Amino acid sequence: MSELKRLHAGHAPAVLAFELANRAYFAASVSDRGDEFFDQFADLYGALLAEQEAGTGAFYVLVAEDGSVLGRFNLYRIRDGTAELGYRVARHVAGRGVATAAVRELCRLAVVRHGLRTLRAATSRNNAASQRVLSKAGFVPVGPADPADLGGKPGTWYQHDLVLQP
Repeated sequence: MSELKRLHAGHAPAVLAFELANRAYFAASVSDRGDEFFDQFADLYGALLAEQEAGTGAFYVLVAEDGSVLGRFNLYRIRDGTAELGYRVARHVAGRGVATAAVRELCRLAVVRHGLRTLRAATSRNNAASQRVLSKAGFVPVGPADPADLGGKPGTWYQHDLVLQP
């Protein structure tokens, strides 16, 4: 059983292992983070935690029973009840509904824990898996995404107007 947990300092080694193990897989559909990301991981991770503490971001990891990270699910640019969603899941769990379930849970947390009303996410046109995840989680296409937002790839912005479910 996996669990979506708020990112904390103790997750750093598992997050780094997740990013390294899935680097080539991620680069096939999203821009590669580059060697600099891995060289400066400790500083970048610390900056994420500071952003989370400041309330401008909320970062989550999907953790397996053995403590390994199966995915990252992040809320960026939190402001005025709105945030941008970004996520990635490990290759070995892709296509099993893991991302959809975690995005749905993050939508719930966005309302109850972070007071958000709207989430936006951009995906490239060739990332059909991400498009399916967003659609299944209640997001709808709202317009073209600037290729600069997607590593030079054309894409689409999706939006989900959140409602607290009883």
